[in-house]
Amino acid sequence: MRVQDLRVYQRSVELRQAVFEASRAWPKEERYALTDQARRSSRSVSANLAEAWAKRRYPKHFVAKLTDALGEAEETLVWLEVAEECGYLDATHRDNLTRSTRQLVGGLVKMMRHPDQWCGPAGLVREDAELYDSD
Repeated sequence: MRVQDLRVYQRSVELRQAVFEASRAWPKEERYALTDQARRSSRSVSANLAEAWAKRRYPKHFVAKLTDALGEAEETLVWLEVAEECGYLDATHRDNLTRSTRQLVGGLVKMMRHPDQWCGPAGLVREDAELYDSD
């Protein structure tokens, strides 16, 4: 199993693409203050997830990198909130992005709570069919 096969990774790709598309319309004066920050944090989720996957033979390293991915996902939510406050993102679009990000966060938390399911040789790794919860 590759990291790209994980649903949580696929959701992280969807998030970074959605943030990129939404931010294309933001004002040029927000380029460094908001646009870059939102794009970087959303992209960092999948980058940290890939790094966690590469370190899955070591549960503590795996969970540490998942924690970084979780932090980046939460940061992305803040930037989306700021974009809405500034009038760059409508409430419906932000709500949709928030909902999908919360599902992603639920997947990360699930992986962090049960690292034994993910860590070890690739042949032993298994992904449950159940949907991620955002608890």
